Amino acid sequence: MACCGNVNGRVHAASSASSATPLDFMNGPPERIMYVTCLQPAEPEDRNGKSDYLATIDVDPESPTYCRVLNRLYMPEPGDELHHFGWNACVSCPDRENAHKYLIVPGFFSGNIHIIDVASEPLNPKLIHFVKGSVIKGKYDASHPHTVHCIPSGDVMVHTLGDAEGNAVGKFYLLDGKTFEPKGLWNTGKEKIMGHDFWYQPRYNIMVSSELGAPKKFTQGFAATDMALGYYGSKLHFWNWRERKIEETVDLGLVYGALAMEIRFLHSPNAPHGYVCTGVGSAIYHITRNEEQKWTANKVINVPHKVVTNWQLPFMPGLVTDQLISLDDKYLFFTCYLHGDVRQYDISNPAEPKLVSKFYVGGSTCPDTEVHVVKDEELEKQPERLVVRGRPIYGGPHMVQLSRDGKRLYVSTSIMTPWDKQFYSSLAKKGGVMIQLDVTAQGLKLNENFLVDFGEEPDGPCRGHEMRYPGGDCTSDIWL
Repeated sequence: MACCGNVNGRVHAASSASSATPLDFMNGPPERIMYVTCLQPAEPEDRNGKSDYLATIDVDPESPTYCRVLNRLYMPEPGDELHHFGWNACVSCPDRENAHKYLIVPGFFSGNIHIIDVASEPLNPKLIHFVKGSVIKGKYDASHPHTVHCIPSGDVMVHTLGDAEGNAVGKFYLLDGKTFEPKGLWNTGKEKIMGHDFWYQPRYNIMVSSELGAPKKFTQGFAATDMALGYYGSKLHFWNWRERKIEETVDLGLVYGALAMEIRFLHSPNAPHGYVCTGVGSAIYHITRNEEQKWTANKVINVPHKVVTNWQLPFMPGLVTDQLISLDDKYLFFTCYLHGDVRQYDISNPAEPKLVSKFYVGGSTCPDTEVHVVKDEELEKQPERLVVRGRPIYGGPHMVQLSRDGKRLYVSTSIMTPWDKQFYSSLAKKGGVMIQLDVTAQGLKLNENFLVDFGEEPDGPCRGHEMRYPGGDCTSDIWL
């Protein structure tokens, strides 16, 4: 077991990197600290030239510094838009001795890649290597890195969404697992695809990737007309893992499949089941193999649009933007960024998820907003704005991370600076938060003692995005 630091006399431990199964991993020690990517104030004139940073946060309820930011590691350059990040190696990689030693943190807008040592001093992470986004653009004509996964070869794979001009071109490039220098594309780079997320299951020789859209469009905010013009995606690509080629593409369509986003497979490496969530489509699709051994995607959950006035469209989608699966493959959780709720489903039967509960964090239709709901298939009235420890929660739930034991669900409220500003001006002005929901068989319940208020950061109202623990978690580790 690796020691991960000491806060006020309490040892913060990470789960062993040699966990043989997801259930072994689940039984590791509880999280004590958390790493969160943080964005500087939304308006350029309020940033004072400061860069985004990786925050180390105390999440130990017995610590006197509970819910406080313990350390801020600033990136070398401003304007990164830190987003998703992953590990140099996870529980199934060949180099297990160095598993979860380095975080690979891309700048979504800059393309910069930051290699951060979190094992030497977990409470004081150190930047040890830096790859400029301009280098990646020059070598591979690729920009806007999103998803990072270590892969069984020992390398790290990064999925990008754009070419050097920000057109919608999906590519996968590799970083050497030792030096972290770029070492080539995983795919040919000539496939006619958009990019976003990916997940692999080597026992089935499969990788699945999804499509969001063109960076030159979504970085300017969301416009519904851009969907009809082809700037946003709705496809899933099923890759032959060993041969690195697409064997099948499934178009989910623009009604329920628009903005195909996060992909999660069940953690059991023997399970041919996964899910993809769609943003504007506001649906969950079940990914599996049919009787002919072909991979399919079937809609199993649909969040109904709300009919509204005083908004950019006559209807408001839930905008399902993130999802995860508990390590025991029992529950699926996902977020509705615009409607404002976090949902919990029982997936004991993967093809027929059953709703367990919904918890409303915020959203665009609270009674204190200008939006008026004319028709809502799910609610008789819109929920009041959530207030935690006296702090009103602005924005909607976006990223989620689950404790390894499956009992605590952490939620952050920022998706991306231009969209935060467009949909939630109060979030952009007052900053984001991180809250925690207790997970039970009866449903989700707010932990009223937990609040990380990024609006109180020393640089001004910042916003937290993705969350990871020392030692790995259910959205970064893949068992082989």
